[in-house]
Parts: sequence; C-alpha cells; structure tokens
Amino acid sequence: MEFVSVLGKVGNKDVEISTKIIAEQADGSVLVKIGDTVVLASAIMSSSPREDIDFFPLSVEYEERLYAAGKISGSRFVKREGRPTDQAILTGRLIDRSIRPLFPKNLRNDVQVILTVLSVDGENDSDIVAAIAASSALAISEIPFLGPIATFRISGAENQFIVNPTYNEQENSNFEVIVSVVDNKITMIETLAKEAKEEEIVKAFDLALKNSKDIISLQEELVKKIGKKKIETVKPSEDSEILKSVKELTDKKLNNAIFGTKKEIKEDLNDISDEIKEIFKDDKEKKNHALKLFDDLVHKEIRKSILEEDKRPDGRKLDQLRNITAEVGVLPRTHGSAIFKRGMTQSLTVTTLGSTADAQILDTMEEDSTKRYMHHYNFPPYSVGETKPLRAAGRREIGHGALAEKALINLVPSKEEFPYTIRVVSEILSSNGSTSMAATCASTLSLMDAGIPIKSPVAGISIGLVASEDEKSFKLLTDIAGLEDFSGDMDFKVAGTKDGITAIQMDTKLKGITFEILKEAIEKARIARLEILDIMLKVIPEPRKDLSKYAPRISKVTINPDKIRDVVGSGGKIINKIIEETGVEIDIEPDGTVMIFSNNPEANKKAVDWVERLTHEFKAGEVFDGKVTRVLDFGAMVEVLPGQEGLVHVSKLSKGFIKDIRTVVKVGDKMKVVVTEVDSEGRLNLQKIG
Repeated sequence: MEFVSVLGKVGNKDVEISTKIIAEQADGSVLVKIGDTVVLASAIMSSSPREDIDFFPLSVEYEERLYAAGKISGSRFVKREGRPTDQAILTGRLIDRSIRPLFPKNLRNDVQVILTVLSVDGENDSDIVAAIAASSALAISEIPFLGPIATFRISGAENQFIVNPTYNEQENSNFEVIVSVVDNKITMIETLAKEAKEEEIVKAFDLALKNSKDIISLQEELVKKIGKKKIETVKPSEDSEILKSVKELTDKKLNNAIFGTKKEIKEDLNDISDEIKEIFKDDKEKKNHALKLFDDLVHKEIRKSILEEDKRPDGRKLDQLRNITAEVGVLPRTHGSAIFKRGMTQSLTVTTLGSTADAQILDTMEEDSTKRYMHHYNFPPYSVGETKPLRAAGRREIGHGALAEKALINLVPSKEEFPYTIRVVSEILSSNGSTSMAATCASTLSLMDAGIPIKSPVAGISIGLVASEDEKSFKLLTDIAGLEDFSGDMDFKVAGTKDGITAIQMDTKLKGITFEILKEAIEKARIARLEILDIMLKVIPEPRKDLSKYAPRISKVTINPDKIRDVVGSGGKIINKIIEETGVEIDIEPDGTVMIFSNNPEANKKAVDWVERLTHEFKAGEVFDGKVTRVLDFGAMVEVLPGQEGLVHVSKLSKGFIKDIRTVVKVGDKMKVVVTEVDSEGRLNLQKIG
C-alpha cells in the first residue's frame, strides 16, 4: 500500500492518521498519532460467516506494550507481557461498545480489531488514540462498517470544558466524559465524576457532538484516498411457510406469555418453544429457523406493547421502580456486608479492610502506582438459573466491577483521613437486569456497615429505551429488567449521590442515541436515584461510628524522617523484632508516617509505644527512670528509652567528689535522671536526681 497521511485536530491537539506502519495482510490498517502517543490498528474479517449463531462475533483487543513507555517488566522471572491488565480490558470494551452498533445486524462473520500501543508520551491517553485508530482501520477496509466514529474525552470543572485533556488536566477536573459519536448521535458514553450536576454532563455531550465533525471528516478524507469498496451483506431470507406456522402457533399465546414474573414468562415461552421444536423435529434447519423467527416475534411483541400501550412485561409503569429491599450486617465475621435486592436482581456485597501494604501494585504501561480502593464483581451461573464451568473473571465481570468502583471511588475518604486499603466484592445471587447498579447500591450499604466514612451515599439506576423503526417515537423505561434489556435499544446506567453524578455508562444497539433522548434519560435517572437513596437510607442512615471488632485497628505515628533508620535498625533488625513480639504489621512512608495495623488493641498500643520511644525527640527538663548500661572513667551511660541512652557525667552523679566512679555506680543500676542538654549532634547529657 502506498504511503498516505491525513492531518487534523482533536480538540486543540494535532492528529495524524497514516499508513506509515501497517499490517499489509489485514483488511484495514492504520497508524494514529496524537502528540507522541502512537497506536497501530488492524481490522480483519473472516471469509465466511459462522453457522448456528444468533450474534455478531466481534472482538476488540487492546494490546499494551511496555516498550511504548520505555519500560521493562518489574518481575524478576517474567519479562514478556502477560494477560491483559484490567485497564487494557476496559479500554477494549470501551472501543467495542463504540463500534458494535455500526455493523449490519445480520453480519455473522468474525471481525477482529487489534490495537497495539507503540508509543506513549505521558500526556495523551492512548485509549482515545486507539478508538480513532479502530474506526479508521474499519472505515478504509471492505468490512461493512457504518462509521467512521469520533471519540473524545471531555473534562470539566465550573462550566469550563477541555476536549482531550492531558493527564494533569484530568486530575484537576470535576468530571471526565468519554463519548463516541456518529452522524450526530452518540453510540457510547463512559463517565467518571465528582458529584457533577446533570446540566454539566449534558453540556459535555453537546460539546462532543459539535466537535465530532472534524475527526469524522478526517477519516472520510482517508477513505476517499485508500478506502476499499464495502462488502454487501445479504439479509437472510425468511421462509414464509415457516413464519406462517410460527405465527399461527403463537398468535393467541404470545401476548399472554410475555407478561408476568421472569419465571412465569420463561416457563410460558419455553412451552411455546417446545411446541415449535416438536412441529419441526424432523428437520434441524427448519427447526432452528422457526426458533429464530419465534425469538424475533417475542422481541417485536414486547416492543410493540411498550411503544403503543406503555405496557411493560412485569406490569410496571414506564417510570416505576421494581420492589426494593435491603439489609446490612448480614454476615457475622466480615468487616461490612449488605444485600440489595431490586425485583429478582440481588447483590450480596462484602467489604474488607486491610493495611496500606495490602494495596494493589499497578505496574502498567502508563503508570506505576498503588490502588487502595477496589471493587470486584462475581457473576456465577446460578444467578441466571444455568450450569456452566466456573472460570476466572471475564471481561463482563471486570467491566461491571470497574463501573461500580468508579461510582464510589470519589466518595471514599482519602488515605490521610482513613488509612485503610478497602476491597469490596459483589456476589450476584440472582440476575434480572442491571446487576452492576445493584452492586453499586449494595456497595454503599456495605461500606457504611463497615464504618467507612464515605462522603455521601451512592445509588445506581439503569434507564432503557424502546424506539420505533424510524426512531421518531420512543419510550424510556426506568429500572429495566432483563427481558426489556434484551428487547430494548439502550442501557443507560447512572450512579450518583443526592447532589450529583459519579458515574455513567451507556451502550446502545441503535446507530447512536440522539441528544434529546439522552437529556431526558439523565433526568429520569436523577429522579429514580433519589427515590432509591431514600429507601437505602432507611436501612442505614449513616456510616457506623465504629469499625467491626474483627477489622484491623490502625494507629498512625508521625516521626522525623531522619529517625526512620532507628525504627528499622541494621538490616531490619529492630522493626522485625517489633513485629515478631507484637504480631502487628508496620508500614513506613518516606515522609516519616508510620502505620501500625493489628486486630489486637493491646498489641497495637505496645507497638505504638515502642516506635514512639525509639524516635522520641528529647527536650531539656524531661525526667526518666533509666538503667545503667555502661560505666566509663568519666561517667555512666544510662538507657532512658529502648535503644536511647545518654551520659551522666561523673560530676553529675553526686554533689561531692567521686574518686572512683565504680564505687558508686555499676551496670544494671536503676537511676532517675533528667535531661540537661541535647547537643548539636543529638547526644543526651543527663543528671542524676536524688
């Protein structure tokens, strides 16, 4: 392929999309550069569709490379990059959610997009570069992609907005919104905020829409130069006879089958499905086709009842919440626990407190840091009444946990205010839609049950959408259940406090959501969130005043950094002795902050006293009961605190003349002394009292 390059702007940043480095055998490949952050994208589609599947097999892989940041893995044994980090998985999901709605609904060919980060500059986040690269590679390929898209990160504070801010600008913002746009509609939203007002977030959506034209035009310019003709997909033909048979069978039954509880609906639909299987049992191909047609009819009937009659499967009004119950302190030995139940969706969430040494170490391409608040989400197969092999956490579990974590992370007290590492785990016991928001609500209750002084309680809600084929009419659904999610067009999750939004995540099956729909949805989410918070606060109105008796106690001692060596000792001898004799954990920061952790209050106090004695800053006039450790010709050395001794000069031992010091003092003698001076080198001069 010939070298082609197009130049443009993303916010106030220069962006270059080129074929300088490409994967020649991929269907589409580009290199995208913003600042010195560079990402290579390749997109490829299988030559034939998969058989017997009812979904589009798209995979987006975001590959971090440590060399991009000039780093080598810190592991002594493994230097090669291993499994993707959680952040890499989340970035891949973000891009997947941005582009997935923009493929033909009947496409069953495998499509794989691989994004390899080749260089990072520490200023421009590679996720935005990767999203633009993915869109560009698909746009120039023959893959039937209905883009291109524009993806932005917008940060804001006090109605001041920055498009694609640097890392430093992100840290100083009140919120950051990542938005993907196509044809003046939004396909994906990801938001982290510090109780931002709805009006601020809506303005950020509008700004993203207004800024989208430039980056989309840039990709269209590239397509004009090197774009390939798109493959046309053929819509599978429907067998009219089979469709007629399915309709005749379901005509009177379907309308009743889609209303009731989840269990009732499932049983009724399974009964109809069994009848279809029986009718076409001798022809597997016809049976599968009939079942697919039946599935389509179910979705159409649900959508029709909502759009035309405002009638939801479980009988609720469009803006009505499911029944909510909650309970705290449900487990006897954990540090904090809660159950939050909304309809059939139920989350058991448990909080564990640990020392600062328990913080997660992050050694990634773009950061070397630690993480002291984390939320892990588990979705076992029994939660949906299924059997399935248990595996490690998948992308969905990581994504849902990250959303719940994001919802609360800005409300957790700082390390200075509450020096614990906090791990929250949500076990989804039952699922019927919006489990991540149930996990968010349960997290708040569990943290409060643990006695963690969060700044404000957080609740989460999901708003769904059903739109007509021409999208001119639509209905928004508050608190969507599973069947509404499967049959609907949008999942708009919003978490926040009574004062504002802390997190948003939006996915859609449509080719984008209009600004008007999002503006209305965010207001419905606000109303529902406040209603849920009222219910939660009746269960536990504020964080408990005391930690669980099973939680570790932390004591904080601030010492002179120059005295850290006195606590550690030669080769760690002293600190290890303290740990061995008291059973505590000790963490020392370079600034002289000493954190002592123990489940035993007495052991904790003993260790604190020990450290304080080792690092005591002596002042003239202080009195101690000491012990003679050495006798010299000119005086006696007296230990006043463990490891701390001073000199009592022979003239200070007695008022009269002493001819032989050893006749009046010997090693092991107890002696009350007063500090007379601390010299310029920190040495103690003492005088015997009495």
